[in-house]
Parts: sequence; C-alpha cells; structure tokens
Amino acid sequence: MAARQMDYARSDDPVLDRLLLAAGQQRIAGVDLSLERINRLLARMASPHRKLPPVLHVAGTNGKGSTCAFLRAALEASGHQVHVFTSPHLVRVNERIRIAGSLVSDADLAEALAEVLRFNAGQPLSFFEAMTAAGFLLFAAHPADACILEVGLGGRLDTTNVVEQPVVTGIAQLAMDHVAILGPTIRHIAAEKAAIAKRGVPLVTQKYPGGVAEKVAEVAVLAGARLWARGEAWDSGVYEGQLVFRAFAGEDEPLKLPLPKLAGAHQADNAALAVAMLRAQTALKVPDSALRSAMGWAQWPGRLQRLAAGPLVDALAPGSELWVDGGHNPAAGRALAGFVREARPELPLHLVVGMLASKDHAAFLKAFPPDTRVTAVAVRGHEATAPETLAETARSLGMRAEAAGGLEAALGSVDQPARVLIAGSLHLAGEALAANGVVPA
Repeated sequence: MAARQMDYARSDDPVLDRLLLAAGQQRIAGVDLSLERINRLLARMASPHRKLPPVLHVAGTNGKGSTCAFLRAALEASGHQVHVFTSPHLVRVNERIRIAGSLVSDADLAEALAEVLRFNAGQPLSFFEAMTAAGFLLFAAHPADACILEVGLGGRLDTTNVVEQPVVTGIAQLAMDHVAILGPTIRHIAAEKAAIAKRGVPLVTQKYPGGVAEKVAEVAVLAGARLWARGEAWDSGVYEGQLVFRAFAGEDEPLKLPLPKLAGAHQADNAALAVAMLRAQTALKVPDSALRSAMGWAQWPGRLQRLAAGPLVDALAPGSELWVDGGHNPAAGRALAGFVREARPELPLHLVVGMLASKDHAAFLKAFPPDTRVTAVAVRGHEATAPETLAETARSLGMRAEAAGGLEAALGSVDQPARVLIAGSLHLAGEALAANGVVPA
C-alpha cells in the first residue's frame, strides 16, 4: 500500500538535524504502509513497545488529534503522568513526542534517533517509522501512568498499530481522505481505521452512516473487540450551554460538562469521544472533576487557533482577526465554514489557502460560501497544488481569488477589516505559527 507523500523534519540543533536527515534517507520514498519493517526493528531493540504504560490508541480522519488533547488534559487533571505521540508537527519535530507531560528535548530525541538508526543498520525504514520507534524507546525508558498514541495514517498498517494490548481504542470522525492509500470509498477507509481494534479491548466510535457503521462493527467483531458505538453504548449533545454525556450502562444520571474551550462546534464531539474512551476503560481512574477541567485545559495548536499578536497579525488591516487551521479535506472544510458562518458574520471572510497536491482542493474550497475572498499560496518544501490552480478553482466557484507569493504577501493584501483564515494544510499552519512567533510547547 504505497503512495508518494513526504514526511520529514529539520531542526535548529545541528546534531538532531543530521540525525533527522539520516532518518529521512533510509530507503523508503513516500508512504509505504507495512508493519514488517517496524516489527523487525523493534525486535532488534528488545521490543520497547511492550514496555509502555497503559495505552490509549486513537484513529480517525478528522478530530483524532483533538481527541488526544482532551484525553491528555483529563488524565493530567487526574494527576497522571502522560506520554503522548502525535503527528505531524507544526513548527518543531519535538512536538510529536511528549514525555510525562513535556516535549522531548533535542538531546534526548537525538539520542533516541541515533539508537534507532544504529539498530536499523541501514535497512529500509520510513521517517515516520523512525520517529515512532524513537518515541517507543523514550516512553519505555521514562516512567508514566498512561501513553496516548495517535495513528499517523489509516490504522491497520500504521506503525502505531504494533501495540498489542491497549486499554482502549477510539475512532473519531470518518471522511474521504488519502483515498490513493486507504481505498476509494468511505467503507474502505472505515475498515482500515477500525483495524486498530484488539481482542477484548473497548473500541469507542462516533456515530457514522449506516453502511460505514456496519463496516466498523464487522471489523470490530472479527477482531474480538468490545464495540462502544455512539448512539448504542453512549451518546452526548449540547444542551443549555453544556456538554451532556450519557453512558447507557451503569450510569443513572447524565454527566454535565462545560463546553470545550477549543473553538468550533465539532470540538464537542471530539471531547465526548475522549470522555467515552475514558469511561470505557478501567485501568486509569479519571474523576468527573478531571473531565470538567479537561474541557478548559485541552490545547491543540493549529486547529482553529486565533493568533492574538505577532508579525502576521500586525500585517492585517485594523479590526481584523487571524485564525489558523490545518484542515485539508472536504469534511474539515465544512466544519471550518460552519464556524465562520456562526461567529461574527459582520466580518467578511478572507481565506488564505495552500494545499498538498494529494488533496481534493476543489471539494475543500466548495465548502466555503461564494462571497469568500481567497488568496492562494504555496506550501513550502512540499509537493503542493500550484497557487494559481487553487485560485482558478476558487474563481470557478464564484469567489474572488488571486495567487500570492507567500503568507506575508497574502496577508498584506487584506486592505479592510476581515476574518482571515489560513487553512488547507498542517504544514501551512505550522509555517504561519512560526512566522508569527508562536511555537507550540
């Protein structure tokens, strides 16, 4: 299962940068999903993935990263020390590995990567596999109470799926994305992601259309997992300014929580999935008070993040707002457009968009209203859709659109107060955060 797609990183630390460069040159070009290489490597490394604290494993098309953020916030509010592995990074590669609450240091990551490359001995290995193996090494070497793993791509053949007995697994929203790798239909994609299911382990899911739900259930049953489907084992909703959660077995009263602080109505669903995952497992104690705290504590940079100050903000016309989001598929576009319509409609929308060539840019742009002004930019360092092609597509949808040479030029063209949204790629979101002086910590 292979496709051309780049995953790499650089660092300001010269030692780490050399190792990152070496990790990206281990004879795997693009995406080639397989568990053979990582299993071979981990066996040589004395299987650090079998020495992790209780694992919570999360897959999905959209929302899996936010779900991980809510899980981490709830566990830390409970007093637990938590390891976290997520991808991709926005500004620094260190964002992918959080050890007992803190981002991995340059020195520790360099040491772990050096070990990975030494054990790999020049055999084929992808950059993501190298980073995952480094994360497992670091997590096994440092004590913690829990470990949250975000699937990188798909699920069945994702490198994180070597973990054999998580305490709970979860699937966030499912949508069309990575069709060249995961399959041409939503049922194919659902089957790939549901394959993180493990025998005897709860698989907590959102509510999906009938055919998709049936495919997820089929995969879960074949794996011997305990399916916790939304609408059957649990449910949630927003009522009178609160997030109301209900598990249908063992709880008489619904749990009432504050609404998530993270922007966007879709975050209520991601938060609810995290609550359901924590309710479905028994290895870690998480009181209701911690779940309430998590709604305000959870942070997930580059996802409907408003930038309050900095060079990019200063370039805008006074009275403007600047938002950044890494959304890059049609479902994410619809969520972003919904957020824009609901909040401050008096400000016109100016979308600054850059997208990888592998993404359906027409479907993403179609989610936005035709009165959106669009400025298209390149995604630096990646195989991306040409800005003029993005602009032409936007114009065909009735939007006023142009191409610009970069983020600074795009924002400089905003000559009246507007709600400016930089979106279309997590890599572009990272570029925006770095240019504005915001480094995730």
